[in-house]
Amino acid sequence: MTREAVVTGVGVVAPGGVGAKAFWELLSSGRTATRAITLFDPEGFRSRIAAECDFDAAGVLTPDEIARMDRYVQFGMAATREAVAEAGLETDEESSWRTAVSMGSAVGGTTQLEAEYVTASERGASWTIDHRKVTADLFRVFSPAPLAGEVAGAVGARGPVHTVSTGCTSGLDAIGYGLRLIEEGKADVVVAGAAESPVSPITVACFDAIRATSTRNDDPAHASRPFDRTRDGFVLGEGAAVLVLEEAGHARRRGARARCRVSGFATRGNAYHMTGLTREGLEMAEAIERALRHARVDPSGIDYVNAHGSGTQQNDRHETAAVKRALGAHAHDTLVSSIKSMVGHSLGAIGAIELAACVLAMDHDTVPPTANLDVPDPDCDLDYVPHEAREAPLRNVLSVGSGFGGFQSAVVLTPGERAR
Repeated sequence: MTREAVVTGVGVVAPGGVGAKAFWELLSSGRTATRAITLFDPEGFRSRIAAECDFDAAGVLTPDEIARMDRYVQFGMAATREAVAEAGLETDEESSWRTAVSMGSAVGGTTQLEAEYVTASERGASWTIDHRKVTADLFRVFSPAPLAGEVAGAVGARGPVHTVSTGCTSGLDAIGYGLRLIEEGKADVVVAGAAESPVSPITVACFDAIRATSTRNDDPAHASRPFDRTRDGFVLGEGAAVLVLEEAGHARRRGARARCRVSGFATRGNAYHMTGLTREGLEMAEAIERALRHARVDPSGIDYVNAHGSGTQQNDRHETAAVKRALGAHAHDTLVSSIKSMVGHSLGAIGAIELAACVLAMDHDTVPPTANLDVPDPDCDLDYVPHEAREAPLRNVLSVGSGFGGFQSAVVLTPGERAR
């Protein structure tokens, strides 16, 4: 018997909107949440803009949780609680062994690690680190594992608990691996998603060094320009999204609403370059084709592609070529858009945030737009839904991601049981 995974809960912490409702209002209105950096003084940096979350941890977390959790873990916990509440999920002694967690993050506790180092080294003046000046929980920021551990503790998960760190595809991969856990019978429920809080001096410096980020510092609201001929790089972001995945029969017995199915997943590497991409898009096309086969969806059945659409010159052309290769002639009849134009690029979290956007788009039969697409790039010649959201019946949706290191991933969403 084939086991299927359905989505029964969605939680989001995103720039411009905390909570799934506020997030969708931002996307459907075409508003941008990119602005000048406020989390630290960016003076002297090449790129001084980001998409930050206006997040009040005190509203959703206890003082003890706030004290021990880095910002990205706080995001993940808030998104988890929203998703679990919507799903109406309750875990008891028996079901805890069939409940799993799959969470992604690219840079983990970078924000706290940097802040603690600055304090303990007298702002870098001292080579000797004074351990008395750091918190007792500093050890927790050396890997992204605490995110999955905290989520597992919060939901009472005793099944497999996975941390996925595959760069900018971490969110897609974490949810894809959650799908596999359900299909393989290793879990009935998987809390899956990703979180990231990379808006810190060291991260900004990393991308400044390779000139990957936008320098439209005088116009941050229009700086993220995927597929536009005048694009000059991505805008860093932060946030989290969590989906509650359930085996379809398990959800049906609980009376839970199946919002959609996660039906296909594939990931491939390009074995090419740490940050570079081939112009032909072969590896992303392969991931898309494999995900479609997994979902048993014909390329002509895809109604919407939620693009990686980072706004770098090579990524947008690579992705356009990949979609054409995978979908064939149907690519020109398919709606494509990038929400990074509105919420920036939150590295490991963005794939999960984009999948949450896809679930909401299917709920509303509305494709979010690509903001700031004013001057079309002749090499990017698909329908990228510029400026304004567009109503359209959405049954089968594809979301794709591309990450430094050569990672290429794709996830396919199809209608939930009630729609079938």
